[in-house]
Amino acid sequence: MVNIELKNVSKSYGDNEVLQNIELSIEQGSFTAIVGRSGCGKSTLLRIIAKLTQITRGELHFSGKEANDPKIRIMFQDDRLLPWKNIMKNIELGAVNPSVAQESLEKVGLIDKRYDWPDQLSGGQKQRIALARALASHPDILLFDEPLGALDALTRIEMQNLIEELWQQQKFTSLLVTHDVTEAVRLADRVIVIDRGAIQLDERIDLPRPRERNDTFTFHEKKILNQILGV
Repeated sequence: MVNIELKNVSKSYGDNEVLQNIELSIEQGSFTAIVGRSGCGKSTLLRIIAKLTQITRGELHFSGKEANDPKIRIMFQDDRLLPWKNIMKNIELGAVNPSVAQESLEKVGLIDKRYDWPDQLSGGQKQRIALARALASHPDILLFDEPLGALDALTRIEMQNLIEELWQQQKFTSLLVTHDVTEAVRLADRVIVIDRGAIQLDERIDLPRPRERNDTFTFHEKKILNQILGV
């Protein structure tokens, strides 16, 4: 299990400062959502935590049992499956071992598709496979970069349910970047709003799971939306 600590983190591309002076601590096993307008820096923040993007200034630290070499996996909006490998071979690429790959495929409900090819699957099924592939590595940290953005409404809800269920079972540290405020409140313990490269709101979501829309849910939703919209 791993804690994530960002201290005075900034990221610039030439004269364009995408992130500025980010101070953020993320507890091991928690579920955090990052929201904001397009271009606000939320995906850049995720890529910094994934160690895919170098920090311009500041520090990124991991602490906890696996802090020296945390297993970090990321799911993108596109599934990134290899079209020349069948589903089981795709999952085995990052798996601890073949039995874990099969177990992960069973958890996402697609064991019957193990010998199919990616182009035989629907968009929702492909994202389930991408999730199974990430889980098969037994990640300490699982990052989600708009993984449900291209799905239809019903499939998106099904995937939200699946992600929540698997996170509750395995308690990997989760960070979700999304434009969907309702999705953020539904899944996260905490919602971070980024605007102009800085954290503008850090909202704790203390609601029982599974979550239903009620007055408290709507209160959090409106507060976050108002911050994003500048109301």
